[in-house]
Amino acid sequence: MVLPSWRRQLGALLLALLLALLMLAVIGAVSEPASADVLAQQDELLAQDDDDEGSVDPAWTSLLPPLLAIGMALATRQIIPSLIVGVWVGAWLVEGVSVGGILTALLDVIGVYVVDALSDPSHVAIIVFTLMIGGMVGIVRKNGGTDGIVNVVTRWTSTPRRAQVATSGLGIAIFFDDYTNTLVVGNTMRPITDRLRVSREKLAYLVDSTAAPVATVALVTTWIGFQVGLIENALADTAIEASGYSVFLQSLRYAFYPFLAILFVFAVAISGRDFGPMLRAERRAREHGEVLREGSNLGGSDALDEGVEPPEGTPRRVINAVLPIATLIGVTAVGLYVTGEGDDIVEVVGDGDAFSALLWGSMLAVLVAALLSVGQRILTIGQTVDAWFTGIKSVLYVMIILTLAWALSGVTGDLGTGEYLASTLGDALPIALLPAILFIIAAAVAFATGTSWGTMGILTPLAIPLAWAVLEAQGLADPAGHPVFFASVSTILAGAVWGDHCSPISDTTVISSLASQCDVIDHVKTQLPYALVVGAIAIVIGLLPVGLGLPWWAAFPIAAIVTVLALRLFGEPVQSETEARPATDAR
Repeated sequence: MVLPSWRRQLGALLLALLLALLMLAVIGAVSEPASADVLAQQDELLAQDDDDEGSVDPAWTSLLPPLLAIGMALATRQIIPSLIVGVWVGAWLVEGVSVGGILTALLDVIGVYVVDALSDPSHVAIIVFTLMIGGMVGIVRKNGGTDGIVNVVTRWTSTPRRAQVATSGLGIAIFFDDYTNTLVVGNTMRPITDRLRVSREKLAYLVDSTAAPVATVALVTTWIGFQVGLIENALADTAIEASGYSVFLQSLRYAFYPFLAILFVFAVAISGRDFGPMLRAERRAREHGEVLREGSNLGGSDALDEGVEPPEGTPRRVINAVLPIATLIGVTAVGLYVTGEGDDIVEVVGDGDAFSALLWGSMLAVLVAALLSVGQRILTIGQTVDAWFTGIKSVLYVMIILTLAWALSGVTGDLGTGEYLASTLGDALPIALLPAILFIIAAAVAFATGTSWGTMGILTPLAIPLAWAVLEAQGLADPAGHPVFFASVSTILAGAVWGDHCSPISDTTVISSLASQCDVIDHVKTQLPYALVVGAIAIVIGLLPVGLGLPWWAAFPIAAIVTVLALRLFGEPVQSETEARPATDAR
């Protein structure tokens, strides 16, 4: 018997809530009894938070808002109502649980947390940048430039497998910023993958998994300055005299998850094998031409394809797309260089003003696209403006999701969710298990809060002094040179990427779905099994053996081999290349 839709959703929601309660019970079990050191650390954190207006003492209830939002989103496939409920419950906890506080908390959702999210200059910069990119995509679609790229690239990417390899390669090529990466790669490759019957879920996975994992380990990215700055400040609380940048470079040898995630992307693309929900999505796309699941919630972003179809007789010139995209990438790169300071290009770019550079690049990219369209008499000024505005409208829905995700992050910050998880799960830290435990803590914090940078900011100042103190207590002559120390540094960054990678309330997850025009929850459900497999390999084959004394140069090849074998074991061929046909009803 097939249950009605509302009953299935109710059952799924109850199951999600049950799992959330089970997680809370497990956390409560592992946190008792807490050691004196952990209690002292918690007291210190609480004392620091006492001066912060609107903050409350971290407790297990601080986990309820993010868990409720995530559980509802996965159960109902409705992300906006789920985020609103999560922020509402969080605001109620901040106000103090009372009958009267329910209404006040509801008003605070918009009046406090959404307003606070939109008053952050970096958030506004991301919104403006994304809107401008949407407008540029609208113009490039209308003037025939996108079709020009599709015609050229399709000559080589004549099969779904080649299209996936090309998407992954482009993701690696645009390495210096994760937002630029996702928006450019997703919007550029979507028409190509649609034509070759690659599901939107697969495109979103390829885009997402070559964004943050690449940005966190590449030497010239917008992430480096932030990460090195955190490490530098944390080293001040130890007796270590090394620079933050040198510690970061040495820690890359133990960044198992980012490197294995990138390897897994290419293994999936080259092999043509998938498993779990992704396999079902890919077979749906290949066999029926349905690159989107029926009933997918795109919030109107799919209207872009209908509103900016090139007029009859429009020339399909590659230059009309390549030049605006090259302007975006080039101006952003130059902007990072001119706004940064340092002794070499790595330090300069890491110190650069990423948000200003992104805004400059997106604005000039729109102007170049408009000038090309009008100058060649392909579009009138009015048509160009209409195409620009249609592109902007296509991303408004995702901007709402992003704003609510930031609001939920603000609530979890007031409740001390990150600090609670860090202090509770970090109760017992044996030296051999330290890197693996720190990875799990960072992943849990990032998943619950939806921010990798916020997780790094919370945990790096705690983890580095902790790792140094644990190693020094073991009587080691050189704690700062021990592999466990460097692995502890890298695993905080890697764990934060994993949690942010998998969370439906993460900005990078939302933007990856936007660029690929994929339902956010569909993206999360299909990507999560892949991230779990790679994360488990990173812990079991990488971090645990390193903690027990295995050299990194031995652990990495073994982990890489196991990663490829895992795909071979769990994955199944989607379809033979000869059976693939161009899609007929891709939206």
